[in-house]
Amino acid sequence: MPPRRMMMIKDNKNEVISMSKAGVFIGPSGEEYRDRKRPLWMVSLLVPGSVFLGPVLYFATGEALTLWLPLVFYYLIIPLLDMLVGEDQSNPPEEVVPQLEADAYYRYMTYALVPILIGAYLFGMWFVGTHALPFHGWLAMVLLTGTICGAAGINLGHELGHKKTPLERWLAKIVLAPLGYGHFPIEHNKGHHRDVATPEDPASSRMGETIWGFALREIPGAFFRAWELEAERLKKQGQPVWSLHNEILQPALISIALWGSIIALLGWQMVPFIAAVTLWSYLQLTSANYVEHYGLLRQKLPDGRYERTQPHHSWNSNHMFSNWASFHLQRHSDHHAHPARRYQSLRHFDNLPTLPNGYFGMFLISYFPPLWFRVMDRKLLEHADNRASNINFHPRKKDRLIRKYQIQP
Repeated sequence: MPPRRMMMIKDNKNEVISMSKAGVFIGPSGEEYRDRKRPLWMVSLLVPGSVFLGPVLYFATGEALTLWLPLVFYYLIIPLLDMLVGEDQSNPPEEVVPQLEADAYYRYMTYALVPILIGAYLFGMWFVGTHALPFHGWLAMVLLTGTICGAAGINLGHELGHKKTPLERWLAKIVLAPLGYGHFPIEHNKGHHRDVATPEDPASSRMGETIWGFALREIPGAFFRAWELEAERLKKQGQPVWSLHNEILQPALISIALWGSIIALLGWQMVPFIAAVTLWSYLQLTSANYVEHYGLLRQKLPDGRYERTQPHHSWNSNHMFSNWASFHLQRHSDHHAHPARRYQSLRHFDNLPTLPNGYFGMFLISYFPPLWFRVMDRKLLEHADNRASNINFHPRKKDRLIRKYQIQP
């Protein structure tokens, strides 16, 4: 067997700071860390590829009901796998984190997902545009394409959009463009991270708020906040808002060109499919935002500002399979407290508000508000010590919820 490749990782001063041997990192003190999850990030590439499975089964059987099978995998099998595989609470030693984040392997994994997602989106468009499907088959493709390109695509845009390199920032714009969600990095980085877990944040759900009501508040609110932030940035730089300097218009032009090309090649019947996929993909981000901060509240300080964002201001999940499938998105507590950390180095913390399943299982529960409230309200009250001052309430439902649960002031 040939020896494993030895890689030297250097810092900005070109000094050797560690040795990496296929995922084995040695810190300055000599502590060795083996990243056992290293090959498992492949799941983040394989799961989005399931968009091809439904059509392949359709070609093999001629039965449009097979198009629903990948959705069964997403919303039923993955939550079951999370229950069976369990949770991972391990953390990399802090002294090897700079080396772990410098390892290009993890960046290449995110780069590799970009063509997969673009291909999945275009394949879904081609398949629907060239096959006479019954309505339920058309609907299955809307949900499948929107789920994959929304959940995986916006998540990838989230991971890349937080980074400082021009390549990663542009890849974020490209992967978000088919969904018409190019404003997301601005809104998320400069707006949501600033206002998270406060009543001012349209992307933080409130106790008693259904996901459907939240979507009507969050989707337009996110766009308007992004536009205001970008207009403010351009004004400070002396640049016109309506120009190519506008980082919302840049991906929007890609969206328009892509949608126009699809319609030109496949016909006007693609308009409702494009619109439906776009709306469902929007709901995937809305679903993530809904479960990530439900009812959690940062305290306002005497000077009128809010306390610094801490890990307990986000719901966390260490369920292994869905974390492998989402580049650790579900370790959201560490991400909001330390947004510059890359996905491979995000940490578990004790005593955090914790979701009972991974995101895919929680998304499904959230679509049935009575079930969501039954599962999550008690967990929220437990974390908030049953005190109203620790909860971000739906304003119109606050008094009723306080009476229902006998919440203390």
